[in-house]
Amino acid sequence: MTIPADQRPRTRADLAWAISVGGIGVMLFTAMLVFTWYFAATLLLIFTGMLLGVGLNALTNALGRRVHLPHAVRLAIVCVVLAVLLAGVAYLGGATIAEQASVLSKTIKSQISNVRSFFESRGIDTSVFDLGNAAPVTTAEPGSAPAPSQAPHGGLPGGAGALASSGGAIVSQTFKLLFGAISAVGNIFIVLFLGLAFAAQPSIYHDGLLFLAPTKHRTRVALIIDRISETLERWLIAQIVVMIAVGAVTWIGLAIIGIPGSFILGIQAGLLAFIPTVGAIIAGVVVVLASLASGWIPALSAFLLFMGVHAMESYVLTPILQRQALDIPPATLFAFQILLGVVFGIWGLALALPLVAIAKVMIDHFKTYEAPPLAEAA
Repeated sequence: MTIPADQRPRTRADLAWAISVGGIGVMLFTAMLVFTWYFAATLLLIFTGMLLGVGLNALTNALGRRVHLPHAVRLAIVCVVLAVLLAGVAYLGGATIAEQASVLSKTIKSQISNVRSFFESRGIDTSVFDLGNAAPVTTAEPGSAPAPSQAPHGGLPGGAGALASSGGAIVSQTFKLLFGAISAVGNIFIVLFLGLAFAAQPSIYHDGLLFLAPTKHRTRVALIIDRISETLERWLIAQIVVMIAVGAVTWIGLAIIGIPGSFILGIQAGLLAFIPTVGAIIAGVVVVLASLASGWIPALSAFLLFMGVHAMESYVLTPILQRQALDIPPATLFAFQILLGVVFGIWGLALALPLVAIAKVMIDHFKTYEAPPLAEAA
């Protein structure tokens, strides 16, 4: 088809405009990917605060169905009740948790050493069990003179040099632990602050997101935001119930079997239930390793208990509580967990499910959305 001469300049202009817009779009998308890659930890930390805010807002709305009070008052009641529950757990079980955590750590290390010895006796490489970098060991040939002691730190004698080196190592480890503790406390403070800020005034952030959207698309954006918020609220409430049930059943079952540290094992099983599939596997390995110290019969009983708890979580609690919240195939979820875990570490592994849930809500909306018919020209 031949284009008329008078329309060729217009066609070239449209093509140039399309190329320019496409190039700008590609550049912006690339810049967004680079930004997300370099600031992934910060973005996931903010997302964790948003999840906390969604959970607090869901509890506040649930309380609003029972009592008619202002939103701020209901949120204050929810925060006070949660703080009292956490303080009660820490006061009543703090000593038990600390004691059982110490015993459990020693038991796990002992069992790992036993497993390593078992494999080494059969000629199997056990380098995977190396949890730290061992100091290099040098062996001198028979009859050779011992190597002269070096004098580091400006020619200090051997004893003084060793003392100075040990002191430097102690100071370095102390600062490392101190900065690690400050970082952990800072992250917790940031999550709590963001969660409270989002839960205190959810309408402000809702309206702010709508303001950023183009006017003609604000209805669709509002629908997507509402669906994401509703999905995350239902998922969080269901996940909290699952975590409490898994922790309680694991604790009671291990206590009946007679496994030491049953309380702390129940807590870690409940917390790891937040991470689908992978969390249950980690919790099961820890339970079995801790049970081996009591003998094969208790270890087998603990393994059967773990299988029963995992079956209860996967085939009873999760389908009943989350059948209206999420409908993600297990293989898809597991693949995204592995991908996000490898790319972003523990943050990506723990937050894979809510991130996939948000993506699924958006995909379902755009698949089912039907554009309104165009108005006929007058």
